[in-house]
Amino acid sequence: GGIAFAQNLGVPSGVAALVVGSMPLWTAIFGAAFGQRPGRAELAGLVLGFAGVALLNLGGDMGGGGPAAVALLVAPLSWAFGSVWSRRLPMPTGLMTPATQMLTAGVMMLGVSAVLGERMAGTPPLRAVMSFVYLVLFGSLVAFSAYAYLLRHARPALATSYAYVNPAVAVLLGVVFAGETLGPLTWGAMAAILFSVMLLARGKR
Repeated sequence: GGIAFAQNLGVPSGVAALVVGSMPLWTAIFGAAFGQRPGRAELAGLVLGFAGVALLNLGGDMGGGGPAAVALLVAPLSWAFGSVWSRRLPMPTGLMTPATQMLTAGVMMLGVSAVLGERMAGTPPLRAVMSFVYLVLFGSLVAFSAYAYLLRHARPALATSYAYVNPAVAVLLGVVFAGETLGPLTWGAMAAILFSVMLLARGKR
C-alpha cells in the first residue's frame, strides 16, 4: 500500500524497486533482534543483492516529496517486521494464513482509499480488467501463498530475497516483450543479484 501510494505521488518505479530491495536487509535486522542472526554467507548475499538492485536502478530521482518518502520508508520496514513477527504468532493453518492477511489488507486499503477520496471514475477498460485478473491469480493466489509457505519453512532473509529477483525479472521481461537491450552494467547487476540469492540459499554459515 505504501509503495502504491508513493508511486501515485510521482515516485518512479525504479526508485520504488530499489526501496523494496532493502526489505531483506531490514528482515535480517529484525531477525537478529528476535535472536536469529544471519550467517556470513547470508550477510554477504544480503549486501550483494541490494547492491545489484541499486545498480539495476541507477540514476533514478526520488520525486513525490515528503509523504512519498515516508511511505517508501514505512512500507519495507513494516513488511519486514511483519514477516519476522509472523513466525512467532499463532497463525491460521495452511492457505488460511495468506487468505486472512490479504482479506485484512484489502479491507484496510479500501478504508484508506475512501479517506483519500478515491472513486471509480468509470468502467475499467478490458486491459485493466485482465491485468487485475492476472494479479489476483498469480500475484496473490500463487505468489503470496508461496511466500507464506516460505516464511513457515525457510529463513526470513531467504523468503524475502524475492525483492532482489523481481527487478531482474522485470528487466528480462522488457527484453522479451518490449525489445529492450541490456548494457554491461545491467548484466553485472543481474549477475550480482543471482549470486546473492545463491548465497542466501546456502543457509547459515
